[in-house]
Amino acid sequence: MISPANNMTIKPEVSVVIPVYNEELGLAQLFSRLYPALDKLNVSYEIIFINDGSSDRSAAMLREQFQARPDVTRVVLFKGNYGQHMAIMAGFEHCRGQRIVTLDADLQNPPEEIGALLAEMDKGHDYVGSIRKQRQDSLFRRYASKAMNRTRERITNIKMTDQGCMLRAYSRDIVLAINQTKDTSTFIPALAYSFSRRPVEIEVAHEERFAGESKYSLQQLIKLNFDLMTGFSTLPLRVFSLIGIVISVLSICFVIFLAIRRLVLGPEAEGLFTLFGIAFFLIGVTLFGIGLLGEYVGRIYDQVRLRPRYMIDAVLENVANKDT
Repeated sequence: MISPANNMTIKPEVSVVIPVYNEELGLAQLFSRLYPALDKLNVSYEIIFINDGSSDRSAAMLREQFQARPDVTRVVLFKGNYGQHMAIMAGFEHCRGQRIVTLDADLQNPPEEIGALLAEMDKGHDYVGSIRKQRQDSLFRRYASKAMNRTRERITNIKMTDQGCMLRAYSRDIVLAINQTKDTSTFIPALAYSFSRRPVEIEVAHEERFAGESKYSLQQLIKLNFDLMTGFSTLPLRVFSLIGIVISVLSICFVIFLAIRRLVLGPEAEGLFTLFGIAFFLIGVTLFGIGLLGEYVGRIYDQVRLRPRYMIDAVLENVANKDT
């Protein structure tokens, strides 16, 4: 049995990375379940909480938890709100474990399932995804998630049954590869899948949120999928180019048809609204294409500015074990 007091005197076998944003109502319950679940695994571990600019008492509660369990707890405090994936990136850059598990703070994915992910890694898998069984989300969120999963898979060829589940396990090599990327905006599970040699997915339990509300709005979910499409594939640009070619050919044919019709029947005014309808349709397609192109240009713009992805206010860790 590994003594908690000596848990961080060597590099831990497992690092658990948990982003936190306004979760004060559920943190105490998370603490009471997470630490016992990891203690039962009989492996050396560390837990890295990343406070993503919370406006409630989350940061204070994380400080208190660090003081209560400094042997296995580390806390990264952001200066602002940079988003879930940037928080996980910060956790990856600070973690020291050979196997890294990501977990949401809302307890929808039970911490007790971490052992199941590590068991799959023991079989030789370098990336373990998860599929939520009996999801406790609303009907709208479940169907929206399925639709976005199908769209993402067809565009990027990245096969993840449940892209919205953050309970995942990564090998050290994959995390190091992710840390070397310089993307200012990315979807970590998809990026990890692209680096993985032996990925696998398993079913995990899913519970209702212990407290609070989901931090992902419909707008954020749409933005996430635009990031997926533009960050992992140029297929949308090629599809739109094909649409442009087809519409151009049809437009030329239609113009020729109207010219012949005018020569045969003479001037007509009855088709004016039809022409308006066709023009508005073509304008709409053009604007959509400009917006799609703007997504790619915007990613390039964000990248070339070379601004930091996030700003850290402080890191709480046991000084004696800081460099181990």
